[in-house]
Amino acid sequence: MKRSSGILLHFTSLPSRFGVGDIGPAAYEFADFLAEAGQRFWQVLPITPTSSKLCNSPYSGFSAFAASPLLISPELMVDYGLLSEEEIKEFVIPDSDKADFDAAAHAKETLLRMAFSRVANDLLNDPVFSQFIWDNMHWVNDFALFTALKQDFNGDSWTKWPEDIRERTEEGMRYWGELLAREILFVKFCQWIFFRQWGQLRDHLAEIGVELIGDIPIYVTHDSSDVWANRKIFKLDENGESWCVAGVPPDYFSKKGQLWGNPVYDWAVLEQEGFGWWISRLKHNLGLYNWARLDHFRGFSAYWEIPAEAQSAIDGYWVPAPGHKLFERLSCEEGCLRIIAEDLGHITPDVAYLKDRFQLPGMNILQFSFGSDIGICGDALHNHRRNSVVYTGTHDNNTNRGWFNQDADEISRKNMLSYLGHDWIDESKISWELIRLLMSSVGCLCIFQAQDLLNLGGEARMNVPGEADGNWGWKLVPGQLTPLIRERLGEMTEIFGRTSRID
Repeated sequence: MKRSSGILLHFTSLPSRFGVGDIGPAAYEFADFLAEAGQRFWQVLPITPTSSKLCNSPYSGFSAFAASPLLISPELMVDYGLLSEEEIKEFVIPDSDKADFDAAAHAKETLLRMAFSRVANDLLNDPVFSQFIWDNMHWVNDFALFTALKQDFNGDSWTKWPEDIRERTEEGMRYWGELLAREILFVKFCQWIFFRQWGQLRDHLAEIGVELIGDIPIYVTHDSSDVWANRKIFKLDENGESWCVAGVPPDYFSKKGQLWGNPVYDWAVLEQEGFGWWISRLKHNLGLYNWARLDHFRGFSAYWEIPAEAQSAIDGYWVPAPGHKLFERLSCEEGCLRIIAEDLGHITPDVAYLKDRFQLPGMNILQFSFGSDIGICGDALHNHRRNSVVYTGTHDNNTNRGWFNQDADEISRKNMLSYLGHDWIDESKISWELIRLLMSSVGCLCIFQAQDLLNLGGEARMNVPGEADGNWGWKLVPGQLTPLIRERLGEMTEIFGRTSRID
């Protein structure tokens, strides 16, 4: 990875006529903005399907492989001849700086069902659709049946389904597959449309020299097609419930740790099976993106396991994981691993060794660096390593301005000002001062949140770890990323030798 820079902005945060951003026209406009500003990378959050019942979190999905229908562009379906411009105009939602997930879900499902009704009878005879199903057979059939079943059972968790389909008996799979055949086909149609649009966007990005960085959560949601279809690779009891769950011990984000509640992997079973499910998942994502950020990387060396009945993450304990064997297997099949290791939090020498052995770039967060240990802090600018991806803050952090006003203590503010060479600074300049500081890092890649280009405060924060409600909703409105911002970013990028135009 050569010296470069990029922007972190999830698709749902793009401007949109339909409540949430998607991979339609606004995605192309943002991609062009990046290229014109000399940016080489666009980092996004997970694209897997979620819902309001899961707090709309991209890290809580119903599948580790499928994509969210919310990200499908109605405008591009007009280009395909599946809808008319007049039809989609009826579902336009007034744009704002907050995503309206519920309204978007209603609008897009209605439009998708309208389009599906026009092709359903001939869909199975379409060779392109058939090829898509064949290429994705390892996940799409289970996901489509799972989604159809959840709708038929009013959203109930799979552990509450009738025994024959909960246990996936041969008779149950046949019976429910036939009964819900139409709905199963609709789910597959939605996935086909998404990945068709995804391929177009990827082609455009390749043409203009912008690469995508995706995000792979280490854990999956218990109520997902992955757990339902692969129970033996998770630590579940005979009823399919987790007897232990995932989380992290106390850290910067939470004094009580974080009790995520996801089922943890039975790594012994995974190893016996040659890590097949994980290899498939990683290869799937490395096919979608140029690079992938592997969330909670330390969990591949040892992970924090918490008894299911525990009330907080404090009651957990460390359990070793066979990360070396997994990445050995993956590197044999993929060669150089295009993976960014999210190595934040409690990092021990074994985690650092795992990362360095496979030459994976790690991460540094500038906002973490201004405490009383600034001289020796690994996140401090003077201690960065070349093989690192450096951020002012990620989606889990406040914006730069919000951090300075709300999160930073007196010592951190004082050290930041000293680092910048100021006695005082107008808060309207804080965000770009930190961007400029990070641009000078020796780290090969620096990433900024789009909110920080706009110098927005804490109201634009994407996520507060440990809080279930009120996250993921920030959104751009048309025209916010002005030509002046593009020029300023481009000039700064070129000064620090990060422009994509430099060979």
